[in-house]
Amino acid sequence: MFKEMHDLFRWAWLIPALPFLSFLLIAFVTKRSKGLSSTVSILAILTSLCLAIAIAVGIIQSGAEIVEHAAIVNVNWLNIGGLKIDFGTVVDPLSGMMLFVVTLVASMVQIYSLGYMHGDKGWSRYYAYQSLFASSMLAMVLATNLLQLFICWELVGLCSYLLIGFWYFKVSAREAAKKAFMTTRVGDFGLLLGILFLYTKFGTLDFVALSAALNTNIQNVAVIGTASYVTVMAFLVFMGPIGKSGQFPLHVWLPDAMEGPTPVSALIHAATMVVAGVYLVARMYFLFDHADPSALQFIANVGAFTAIFAASIAIAQDDIKRILAFSTLSQLGYMMFALGVGSYSGSMFHLMTHAFFKALMFLGAGSVIHAMHEKQNIWDMGGLWKKMPITGWTFFIGVMAISGVPPFAGFFSKDEILANSLHNGHPVVYAVGLFTAFLTAFYMCRLFFVAFCGPEKPENHPHESPKTMTIPLIILAFFSVVGGWAALPEHNFAFFVHYLASGHEFEREAIDWGMAGVSVVAGLLGIGLAWLIYLQKSYFRREYCGPLPKGL
Repeated sequence: MFKEMHDLFRWAWLIPALPFLSFLLIAFVTKRSKGLSSTVSILAILTSLCLAIAIAVGIIQSGAEIVEHAAIVNVNWLNIGGLKIDFGTVVDPLSGMMLFVVTLVASMVQIYSLGYMHGDKGWSRYYAYQSLFASSMLAMVLATNLLQLFICWELVGLCSYLLIGFWYFKVSAREAAKKAFMTTRVGDFGLLLGILFLYTKFGTLDFVALSAALNTNIQNVAVIGTASYVTVMAFLVFMGPIGKSGQFPLHVWLPDAMEGPTPVSALIHAATMVVAGVYLVARMYFLFDHADPSALQFIANVGAFTAIFAASIAIAQDDIKRILAFSTLSQLGYMMFALGVGSYSGSMFHLMTHAFFKALMFLGAGSVIHAMHEKQNIWDMGGLWKKMPITGWTFFIGVMAISGVPPFAGFFSKDEILANSLHNGHPVVYAVGLFTAFLTAFYMCRLFFVAFCGPEKPENHPHESPKTMTIPLIILAFFSVVGGWAALPEHNFAFFVHYLASGHEFEREAIDWGMAGVSVVAGLLGIGLAWLIYLQKSYFRREYCGPLPKGL
């Protein structure tokens, strides 16, 4: 079966190539025709989605063979003296999952944008940037070596700069774009140093060759204090994900990225730029695994602090998009500390489920902003569920998913991370993650209860969004419900990706319902507290939360 599928896997390069081709066509041929530009862009990404689905099915059908023998295709790009650099594609369970997630979310965002960006003067430019953004992320996912990955990594950063500052006539948008670009450069400098040190030490940047070299030629000579050379390289490489994935202290750019169009926020926060850092740590996990234990412990600590730090800020936000932005920071912390505590499959699983429900909620927020004539303060909203039933129900599904309520997707991935944190000997990280789950449920339900269930404002006249915006919401809501079922024993998402982290045998494990019950209770307590404060207007709220906001 694997040999039969290998011919299909060889065509994986078309997945990033098609959006890149659409970028070139829009930039040089169709830019004067809005309809043609959007059609070219959407057809390209939908074709890439179909190819990604075909490859994902092929990976599943190949079973353990694709896990043990990744399908790698390389073409020599540079050969000067002793320097040989190949560019190519790697198809394995990790890249297959990422290809599906990125193409699905990018497709939904581009279709949604037909309604949201209607009438915008920069229509063709917007779709050109969207195509280049998707192409850059997809090419990064398929990279076979660190140089190829770094080139695409920087292209992702460029596209985020262009899209965050898309409305360049606004000073705030220009400043936010520059802030994102400059802040992430700090982390990228460390990543570049790590890449150079790795090449100096091992003479290769290829992922497979690096992994083999670390297994056979590792030298743990202390170079800085008690830290070995490999540990220093691991810390330098991790600087890139700190910037790209908004980990503390380089998180400051991410909330300001809300200055771009809301569909852009959905793409950045769900499936492209911010998860690029998590993907890099996962792809280079063999490096962190061979470093001193302090490297993974550092990743766990940074992720755990980012998770609870961002969640605590989200509680006090009133702007619907900024609440979701800090929520993204918190969930990225979840993914990162999962890698730090050894929950490799849990981190990748949460990356996938988070992409579904966070894209859903950002696009839902865009639907609300579109109906409210650009109002973004949740206290200016109210009663939206009645006026916007599709947006309301789909947003509710997203809230339940991120709150970890079964059977929604977030329950399965969050439970796996928390369970592995405790089982792998990290009780403090587990406690932080559990409390963060409580805070997440609280502030997300606060948003939902105030905006969708609160009293209607007579000055508002909201209406449901057009089908081009609601159909993507329905599709993402579907995946936000069923996406977590991949964790069930008969499917077991972890069965495939676990090999990538350790190469050891893996036995399918049933869900630990006792541990899951604790996390569900934490989420329900957060939901209940938000209901008590923001819907019941209880004595607790009047006594301890100050005067009621206007309108309540």
